[in-house]
Amino acid sequence: MNFYSVRDLRTDSKQVWENLSVGGEVVITNNGRPSALMIDIPEGSFDEVVQAVRQAKAMIAFNSMRRKAATRGFMTDEEIEAEINAARSGE
Repeated sequence: MNFYSVRDLRTDSKQVWENLSVGGEVVITNNGRPSALMIDIPEGSFDEVVQAVRQAKAMIAFNSMRRKAATRGFMTDEEIEAEINAARSGE
């Protein structure tokens, strides 16, 4: 996988596009940190690629929420039921 800075993208975009075509993926960095992933989209598969990316992002968010919940502690069934009842009654 090839890494390019935002500056590289501006000044040498032809090289970035060529490597994207060859490798299928290019990482764009900002201040030395990965900030974007460019992926080659095969013709006729735009919707599938977008759906796959969205699904992957959702899974990352879900896993993050699970880790945070595990560190804070899980709610008991009674606490969950109380929260549901409170939301339903508008409290």
